[in-house]
Amino acid sequence: MSPAPAQPKVYHITHVDTLASIVADGMLLSDREIARRGGPAVVIGMSTIKARRLVLPVRCHPGTMVGDYVPFYFCPRSVMLYLIYCANHPELQYRGGQDPIVHLEANLRRIVAWADRSGQRWAFSLSNAGAFYTTFLSSLGELHQINWEAVDAADWRENDIKEGKQAEFLVHESFPWTLISRIGVKSAEIKTRTERILAAAQYRPPVEIRPDWYY
Repeated sequence: MSPAPAQPKVYHITHVDTLASIVADGMLLSDREIARRGGPAVVIGMSTIKARRLVLPVRCHPGTMVGDYVPFYFCPRSVMLYLIYCANHPELQYRGGQDPIVHLEANLRRIVAWADRSGQRWAFSLSNAGAFYTTFLSSLGELHQINWEAVDAADWRENDIKEGKQAEFLVHESFPWTLISRIGVKSAEIKTRTERILAAAQYRPPVEIRPDWYY
């Protein structure tokens, strides 16, 4: 396996129409908290998987469940985004395609420094955090256990590559909006919509058109 990048980035995907509530809250919230508040503006995930994540334990932090954490991938152009792009999975209710989906990018080491100062729990999985068999770790010294070649792979048809590409970074309960370093979008139209949403925000990360982050 390849060594971990010196400055790993992580990515949270959401629908552009959900950005307004994130900015208003000043934070990203866990699925459990979002559900408690009545759900997001647009649901882009699979309800069966989200329900399972609410009861799957994060074993390195006993007493917490995957759904108690804000999830990130270690790459843009994730497997989940591909399912959204195809819009034909029987368990995916959302059929709006990938165009309105935005990537929120953050620096992993900056996150961990903040979390450690704040007493916020964090962890990462070596594959899909919603799978019963995945491994959870909570030490930067173990980042090398992630399959970084799989994370960076454009062709993930082989099962072991697909599993490794779905590794996740998790932050317990909430994640500060001010730790988002930039926003990647697919088109000029979504860039304009995103910048309009950010216009009144105190913190406005740069918005970039990144077609290479999409299918």
